[in-house]
Amino acid sequence: MIRRVVLWRLKAQTDEDKQRDALKIKQALETMRNKIPGMISITVGINTSDSADASDVVMQVDFSNQEALEAYESHPEHEKVKPVIGPLRDERRVVEYEI
Repeated sequence: MIRRVVLWRLKAQTDEDKQRDALKIKQALETMRNKIPGMISITVGINTSDSADASDVVMQVDFSNQEALEAYESHPEHEKVKPVIGPLRDERRVVEYEI
């Protein structure tokens, strides 16, 4: 099994705008649930930490194998989400590992 963890920092400057954009991203990401072959689970969280090092949104996705992860990259459901997130994010970090 392969786990992908993605962290985003958002462009919004105010807490209110960040919360609004984070919720929009969370809702968009969660639309992929049960629609992509090989995607076992998806969890999306919105930051509650006051740390200056904190990201604003996190996604954890488990895939059955590397091939499923690779297929996800160009899957139509994933493609629908990219234009929602892209304009709202300032920074993106990704970690993938076997579990």
